[in-house]
Amino acid sequence: MSGGTGYRGRFAPSPTGDLHAGSLLAALGSWLYARRAGGRWLVRVEDVDRPREVPGVAMRQLAALGAFGLRPDEPVWRQSAREAVYRDALEDLVDRGMAFPCWCSRSDLLASGGVHRACVRAPEPDRPPAVRLRVADGARIRFVDDVMGPQLQDVDTAVGDFVLYRADGLWAYQLAVVVDDAAQGVSHVVRGADLLDSTARQILLQQALGFHTPGYAHLPVVVDPGGRKLSKSDASQPVDPAQPLPALRRAWAALGQPTLGDVGGETPQEWLERAVSAFDPARIPGPDTPA
Repeated sequence: MSGGTGYRGRFAPSPTGDLHAGSLLAALGSWLYARRAGGRWLVRVEDVDRPREVPGVAMRQLAALGAFGLRPDEPVWRQSAREAVYRDALEDLVDRGMAFPCWCSRSDLLASGGVHRACVRAPEPDRPPAVRLRVADGARIRFVDDVMGPQLQDVDTAVGDFVLYRADGLWAYQLAVVVDDAAQGVSHVVRGADLLDSTARQILLQQALGFHTPGYAHLPVVVDPGGRKLSKSDASQPVDPAQPLPALRRAWAALGQPTLGDVGGETPQEWLERAVSAFDPARIPGPDTPA
């Protein structure tokens, strides 16, 4: 990834649970990339999935980030305040024939492995449709991830026409994240590798909307002893904002970085300053890193 003062990174948590070790790793990693490049670091609350939102969590997440010394350089954005912008983008795609209403249910798509390539249901006036992006035959996305290396996805066969607006009236993650990254001028997306599979869809949507494609770096996902992603695990305990340095050091080690050594009485801000100077993205564990 290139550096320079034009670098704009972000951390975008969903308010479905308090910060745990995996989300702290993503926050620290994205912050380190931005600071190493001399750029800016943003925070965006991705709260469009209202049924999954836990009341009070967003404020606790932001407070915890502050306790860890990870403070955004600009005001925090909330996706729940941006529905009109998403609707404008969706209407543009529909008007250009690049998105379409669809009444297919998940059970309708079981025969095709969940991949939508042709509607099997006629319009149902009494039931609201989802809206999908029309993915062309042969749609293939290549990109080079800073951590995971060269990536290739045949979006038409692997994913198909994917949902931008859900039948239950909620905005799909793929549309909201693409529109907001463009609006915030995000130049580099640094996040967990569990979102690597979404990247080709997002690049395809960026192209459809005429947006710039940022650089990408997908960080290792923290898992429990059973190999489950930590946010899905019963072992997913919140990190303790009252004890920031131990959690920061564990996240640093998970990023493959060398031990910094202890400095007595050090604040999180002082530790972060040392971490930026020592941070080496080439050390982050990738797909070929020995277990």
